[in-house]
Amino acid sequence: MDNPDTLKRLETLSEEVHYGGNPEHKKNPGDFGLIPPATPRMGKSLCDIAMIFRKKEALGLLREGMRRGLVSDRNVEGWPRNVWAVIKRDRLIPLEAQLENYGRGCYHGYPMPESDPFAIEVIERWEAHV
Repeated sequence: MDNPDTLKRLETLSEEVHYGGNPEHKKNPGDFGLIPPATPRMGKSLCDIAMIFRKKEALGLLREGMRRGLVSDRNVEGWPRNVWAVIKRDRLIPLEAQLENYGRGCYHGYPMPESDPFAIEVIERWEAHV
């Protein structure tokens, strides 16, 4: 997504976006202030494998994904339904954030499953915008 108008709109949204987190994706709640405390659910991707335990880091990745234009075409009240980012640990880990509250522009995120073929594309797009 290289449309200058769209990228400018995403830059503006990136300054207004919020990160909430979801207790179903965490064992370690870090400083997310999740209520109830972290309670991972079977079948949910755990954020812990990406070692993101600080809300500030999660928000930074969400903002950077928006600035790079890694967003879904689907919008809800002007907010992209999904935003993607990548974090480097011992390997590159693609992340997906999902809009949970469009009134506040609030998202929660999780690592993409390795079996998801779109995960490779997210990494390629992320690296293309370095």
